[in-house]
Amino acid sequence: MYLKEGCSLLLKVHKPSIPFVLSTNPTIPNFQSQSEPNSKDTILIQEGEVLKRLKNESDIKLALDYFKYISNSSSFKHTQLTYRTMIEKLGHVGEMDWVQYLLQQMKLDNITCSEDLFISVIKSYGRIGSSEQALKTFYRIRELGCAPTVRVYNHLLDALLGDNRFHMINPLYGNMKNDGLEPNVYTYNILLKALCKNNSLSGARKMLDEMSKKGCEPDNASYTTIVSFLCRYGETGEARDLVSKFIPSVPVYNALISGYCREGKIRDGFDLLDEMTERGIRPNVRTYTAILNCLCDLGEIELSFAILAVMIKRGCNPNTHTFTSLIKGLCLESRFLEAIDVLAKMRDIGGVLPNEITYNTLIHGLCSARHMKDALCVLDEMMQSNSCSPNIAIFSTLIDGFAKMGDLVGASKIWNKMINLGFLPNVVTYTCMIDALCSNSMFDRAYDLIETMVKNKCPPNTVTFNVFIKGLCVKGKLDCAIELFDEMGNKHGCVPNVTTYNEVLDGLFKEDKNSRRAFEFLSEMVKKGVRFNLVTYNTVIHGLCMCGKTEEARRCLGRMIVGGIKPDQLTFNVLVHGYAKNGMVEFADGVLETMRRMRLGPDMVAYSSLICGLGDKIDASVYLRRMISEGMIPNISMWNFLVRSLVCRIGIIGVMDCMNGVLGAGFDKET
Repeated sequence: MYLKEGCSLLLKVHKPSIPFVLSTNPTIPNFQSQSEPNSKDTILIQEGEVLKRLKNESDIKLALDYFKYISNSSSFKHTQLTYRTMIEKLGHVGEMDWVQYLLQQMKLDNITCSEDLFISVIKSYGRIGSSEQALKTFYRIRELGCAPTVRVYNHLLDALLGDNRFHMINPLYGNMKNDGLEPNVYTYNILLKALCKNNSLSGARKMLDEMSKKGCEPDNASYTTIVSFLCRYGETGEARDLVSKFIPSVPVYNALISGYCREGKIRDGFDLLDEMTERGIRPNVRTYTAILNCLCDLGEIELSFAILAVMIKRGCNPNTHTFTSLIKGLCLESRFLEAIDVLAKMRDIGGVLPNEITYNTLIHGLCSARHMKDALCVLDEMMQSNSCSPNIAIFSTLIDGFAKMGDLVGASKIWNKMINLGFLPNVVTYTCMIDALCSNSMFDRAYDLIETMVKNKCPPNTVTFNVFIKGLCVKGKLDCAIELFDEMGNKHGCVPNVTTYNEVLDGLFKEDKNSRRAFEFLSEMVKKGVRFNLVTYNTVIHGLCMCGKTEEARRCLGRMIVGGIKPDQLTFNVLVHGYAKNGMVEFADGVLETMRRMRLGPDMVAYSSLICGLGDKIDASVYLRRMISEGMIPNISMWNFLVRSLVCRIGIIGVMDCMNGVLGAGFDKET
């Protein structure tokens, strides 16, 4: 339908949601103009009156009825302005089928479409995420009496960018140049954003060079885009060099500071803050919040509060994100009372109100620490406040918190409250509830919930099945777990990921009698090309050690390192325990030395793995002395193990002699 030559796609015209017919007879007496007498004489209505009534009418259906009434009367003939007003009102509420209808009507009435009106139509399509329809409408631009301009192209490119239609942007840019139009800085900025969002660093660099060669100097938006992109990909050095070549604005500095903060380079962030002051550039709330948020992530809470004080002193009021960062930092340090206090004082300190993210941050922190009563109090406060209402994410967080505690009753109460408030559970909420059911071994009910998800058109995803499979494996229901593993792909179309395989593999290895099945499952992973991650290797190494296959475990460690995956403390601790359990003390010592070289310990867990692995095979006091000499004091569990082990070997008097030797404490043998 009126498409550019070579384009075969048609505009999709849906059934209108608002009845609208221009050809019907007017039967709406309420729309009669106040200046129009009750006679057969026709009084012309002024354009200004029509525009005023269209603009002031908040009900889109009544506005359309009035537009229709005027169209079918002999009192007024619609103009470009009245069409534009009606089309913009329709576009604002997403009634794009009627926008197309009126554009066609304008054409029939020989009324040209202005540049501003055409841009308004493109922006309306962009708001509803229908940039392809905007592009198809653009192909009719000349037919509607409007010539393509740089502004029209820019808004169309921006709509495609907002809809992530990267593959359409470059051809449209080519059309723009073919039409003889020179791109301006706004055009280039859109293209830069498109290249950055499409992960094309080299393309973004070339575009920046092209701008300069064409005499279109990059502006602050250009530099902010490219600096943000460089920092996002860890190229903070190059971004810093680029910034040194021009006088940056606050947004450019903010992008660079945020980049350093993401890498934890807080000192560089402070240096840039000082540089801004030296250049007379005043930091804004985003600048300070980036620094404060980084300090919170690094556990420097006192410094974070100092930054808050500095920004307030300098007349820069903190915003909701500033306080949310503080609350997050306090929760990470388990300083929950202070976090709750910050929430209570936000309005007084900064005159700002908490939002859903603020509340969810605090509730998530409390739930992670299993402070469920406090989390519920925060929920109640949120529901009583006027700032915001709980959302589905907050309910999911609470259900997940109760699920992690195995508290099905608490999870069910939150679920019921959520439903009573009119919220529909999403896949995350369902998954959290399935976790709670699995924690209480209610697997039939969990499976029923899977069926409910399908029925309610909220299908389970891979994470949902991972939670379910893990619950089955933890309770030793390996056959059911494997059956569900097969069903998730065959019945529900969910592709298992490495986490799914890891859960089943861990369950199989923990069942000694099923070690053969574990190796078969491992072979299936290899055949299907599932890439092992750190958890996979740790699970396999642990399983091999438990089976006494320490040499295979060592080779697995080698493959892990060759594959580019760095071992962690758990990897080495498992190997230490495996070697010790099999009496291979020298090999265990070698692993401890490797841990020292890699600065991964050995820690308390490593020594515990070694000493507990040795059992009563040899005298463990040597390692106990070494452990204490390295500044690690045995905990009560290790003392209990050592006492039980030594009593079996040398009796109670020998144990006391050993303790004297290790600690030099001078135990009384008669005690």
